[in-house]
Amino acid sequence: MVGVLNWLGGPHTRVWQSTLGPLRTSAGAVTVRPIRSRDGAIWSELRTRNEKTLVPWEPTGIGSWVQRHHRSQWGPLYSALKSEARRGTVLPYVIELDGQYVGQLTVGNIQRGAVRSAWIGYWIDSDHFGGGIATAAVALGVDHCFGRVGLHRLDATVQPANEASQAVLKKVGFRTEGLLERYMDVDSRWRDHLLFALTVEDLPGTAVEALVRSGRASY
Repeated sequence: MVGVLNWLGGPHTRVWQSTLGPLRTSAGAVTVRPIRSRDGAIWSELRTRNEKTLVPWEPTGIGSWVQRHHRSQWGPLYSALKSEARRGTVLPYVIELDGQYVGQLTVGNIQRGAVRSAWIGYWIDSDHFGGGIATAAVALGVDHCFGRVGLHRLDATVQPANEASQAVLKKVGFRTEGLLERYMDVDSRWRDHLLFALTVEDLPGTAVEALVRSGRASY
């Protein structure tokens, strides 16, 4: 396996730059690819349009939602994420459906050494809910993290009321480990979150293979 310490240079700098997929679902072909500097317009459009579906689940920020997701905010955000990716602490990806930007997948707080763990998070445009897109994207991300990136464990935190996100994680094989009380400031209140986890040993093969065997996706 390629260790995350190799991301900074040499022949392994393209670990973060890898495009994952495609994986076919009922909605179409799902691909996960690195963020690009030219993604600003579509990022702003989707984030602004999906305010009502995203605000209940995402961390509280400074300023209004529209201000935080104005197109002008993408440049600094892109630069920060790219810098973290080069340091090996974050993997920032775009989720595409048939080549169209429909959401994002991020792996963060990547730990090395004896832990080799990270968290995984995602969001999808509400116009594309229910097509298995998030599930396929998470499966692709899991296999990349447990494969080329060399991680051993992935965590995900979800509010108890967010049943749709919980279903995505369970379909990929994540298990519930417990309740984190008042874990995160979301929508201006400290919210409880369920902790989900997945380790290499939890998967008999790969997450994508398991999804294909279940009939939820195909190559």
